[in-house]
Amino acid sequence: MERRQFTREFKLEAVRLIKERGVSCAQASDDLGVHPTQLRDWVKFADDPQHAFPGQGQMRPEQLEIARLKREVTRLKAERDILKNAAAYFAKEAT
Repeated sequence: MERRQFTREFKLEAVRLIKERGVSCAQASDDLGVHPTQLRDWVKFADDPQHAFPGQGQMRPEQLEIARLKREVTRLKAERDILKNAAAYFAKEAT
């Protein structure tokens, strides 16, 4: 069975149906043919409509920055540990 994919516009319109028009999640899911849990997830994710649903597994700009910073922290910790071990080695050798 192939996984269904929905466009960004469809998701935003579904969220708008619930938030602005006051339609319940259950009723909207029946009308649109979407599982209620998936629809609730869309509502949670669409807090910022401009950055919501970037598509194809892309992350929000903030999430990209956090991931980049985590990689940098890991690299810097490794460099620090190498330098710390080298300093300890040369300090032991000098005595």
